[in-house]
Amino acid sequence: MEGHALPPAVVTSSVQSNEELGYPAGARLLIVNCDDMGMYPAINAAVVESIEQGIATSCSLMALCPAAPDAMRRLRRRPGIAFGIHLTLVCEMPRLPWGPMTAKEKVPSLLDPEGRLFAPTPAGRAALLRRARLDEIDLEFRAQIDAVSDAGITPTHLDFHCLADGGRDDIFDLTLELAREYGLAVRAWLEPGRRAVRQRKLVAIDNDFLDSFSLAIEGKTARYVQLLRDLPPGLSEWAVHPGLGDPYSEAVDDGWLVRRTDYEFLTSPQAHEALLQEGIEVIDYRQIQQAWRQAAGPR
Repeated sequence: MEGHALPPAVVTSSVQSNEELGYPAGARLLIVNCDDMGMYPAINAAVVESIEQGIATSCSLMALCPAAPDAMRRLRRRPGIAFGIHLTLVCEMPRLPWGPMTAKEKVPSLLDPEGRLFAPTPAGRAALLRRARLDEIDLEFRAQIDAVSDAGITPTHLDFHCLADGGRDDIFDLTLELAREYGLAVRAWLEPGRRAVRQRKLVAIDNDFLDSFSLAIEGKTARYVQLLRDLPPGLSEWAVHPGLGDPYSEAVDDGWLVRRTDYEFLTSPQAHEALLQEGIEVIDYRQIQQAWRQAAGPR
């Protein structure tokens, strides 16, 4: 993911979100969503533990990644875990490559000159967003959504891997249409996306989105605790990236230490104590999905 570490800022819609979700106007609501499930097994295990024993509330599944079958098996055994689909058009791991779910000849605009998914470097993202055809993105997104449905598990929302709000307005709009069709919510991160969601009279987060890759590793637990203390009223979301940090993780993933330190905080006594002391209500995307479905009316 790409992100920033700006402290959350209150916006005027916080009362609206809280009340739309059935909470008091001054409530502090937080979604703690574990991204990148399906990438490799040590992430899958850490995500489940961060939800079942930690403070995380939901997760996002990368359906085209090597460990997606393992992730789907884990989710089938745990129907109480709320999860979304981490829509993926890039691959940042040359030591753990993955490609599109759609046949490559059907989505050539999504591939680099070597026939691979683009890397999410600034140059790679720019090249992808410059050449990607919306009809081919639609094919690939549907393939990823349908793979999850075919596995017998039901997501709550759609979000994006390494492309904030899809990276282009038309990609974000397409995703909103897919969400309406499939009865799901969509994570809106940046202010233009949140505004587009609000214009459709749908619930969006109120405060600045936090991506855990934007936090320094040193002193991370203290930083997380402080962020909880400073959490403003309204609906906030953190995208966290837990992983066990085993030898395999170190071998394939340059971000393994970010993931290990996220996992350590999410499952720590300090995390539970901070939530309790601050009176923060942690929720998941089931509530957002329900609000979106109610706003959409009968399907």
